[in-house]
Amino acid sequence: MTQFHPLTVLALWMGFGASALAQRIVVDVPQPVLAGDPIALQLADLKPGQSVRLHAQRAVQTFTGQVALFESQAVFQADAKGRVDLSAAAPLPGSSYEGADVRGLLWSMKPGAGEVKGKPFGRVDFRLHAADAAADAPPLAEASLSFRNALPEVVTRKVEAFPGAVFASLPGAAKRPTLILLGGSEGGSMIARDAAPWASRGYAVLALPYYSPPQWGPTGPTGPMAPELPSLPAEFVNIPVDRLEQARDWLAQQPEADARRIGVMGTSKGAEFVLLAGVKMPWIQAVAAIVPTDVVWEGWGPGPGPVGVRASFAWKGEPYAFVPYQDFSQEFAGLSTGQPVKIRRPHDKGRAAASPEVIAKARIPVERIAAPVLVAGGGDDQLWDSGGMAANIAATRQKAGVPTVALVFPEAGHFLGGTGTGPTTHYNDGPMKNGGTPAATARAQAATHAALLKFFADSLGR
Repeated sequence: MTQFHPLTVLALWMGFGASALAQRIVVDVPQPVLAGDPIALQLADLKPGQSVRLHAQRAVQTFTGQVALFESQAVFQADAKGRVDLSAAAPLPGSSYEGADVRGLLWSMKPGAGEVKGKPFGRVDFRLHAADAAADAPPLAEASLSFRNALPEVVTRKVEAFPGAVFASLPGAAKRPTLILLGGSEGGSMIARDAAPWASRGYAVLALPYYSPPQWGPTGPTGPMAPELPSLPAEFVNIPVDRLEQARDWLAQQPEADARRIGVMGTSKGAEFVLLAGVKMPWIQAVAAIVPTDVVWEGWGPGPGPVGVRASFAWKGEPYAFVPYQDFSQEFAGLSTGQPVKIRRPHDKGRAAASPEVIAKARIPVERIAAPVLVAGGGDDQLWDSGGMAANIAATRQKAGVPTVALVFPEAGHFLGGTGTGPTTHYNDGPMKNGGTPAATARAQAATHAALLKFFADSLGR
């Protein structure tokens, strides 16, 4: 493991004599912090009752790939000892967020107007001013907090057997509990980004792409760009769940992986995938389904197949029964008109129109998953009703008496796969809506990540 430097306390002292007040920003954790680990942030040596403004700034890569400077601020009143603990102190009105939240300045950031050049990714810069000071006034104190997504000693390699797949693990001779990660309808190799962060937690990790649609972007007269991984399905139709059997066989040949302790984690359509796999594959020791579904849904894609007759998934060539969408293509018309696109609507309308028999056949029999299951859903998810469907899964498994961890966040949206340490204010920018308030979604991310760490440690060991 990385040997951290001793406790890092970064502060700029102001004052010209021993009697002068020396305000401090105290970042009370070893740095850099592995994203998702606890942080501590305090203000010290203020005057009792003093009002101050803490400003935060960082470089952020947005969904479009552009790099922008994001900023936030919070106004606090010092306690009787001249201190502010951001984990316990709620900011005053006019701040970027409400309520006590040590991560509040991180997730509540919005695009600013400053210069990005020279600001490294992962570093948050703090400046402390008197509450009534001008924005360009000299700060009372400055500090930085640095994050990293993965430990530098993680070894990552491409997996030739599976297009776009990545395998990651910490070095060493010991076999490690193993995770298979599956992404959602974004497809392509995006899931590979999560391999090293989870390997940093002590797991051997296979990030496994399984679908690669035509890419978004400038297209010219010829239409959408080619898929990133052309050897994978370009349609989300009859995706083979049994692909995980091949993944298990490959993992059994890797000296870093303990194939007797394999967990699977999927997000969105990947959650649908891992729940179906858990039903069929008793070797899976833990199933984490983030923003899940309790039924199999209709497939889609650019091919010529008719609407309403193709399933998203198949088992050994046999398509699953599924719930059809209703007005799916009509909903996507908003991408060209600028109207809000909420993919939850064709899901909800399709489910409401389906007969009880159709829904019963399409239901994923989660009670047959012997392994522990964790589900996390957002009540305001606008891609599909992950909150309601996570609750259905939990109720079914509770009735069957099988181990389940259920997290449902009423005001959160679809993006629960983070750590709560990045901005969430831009998640609903543009016509495609993901739902949730920035605060609820960020706090749900942090809670889900912490629950996942415990869930896999309990289920797979370390």
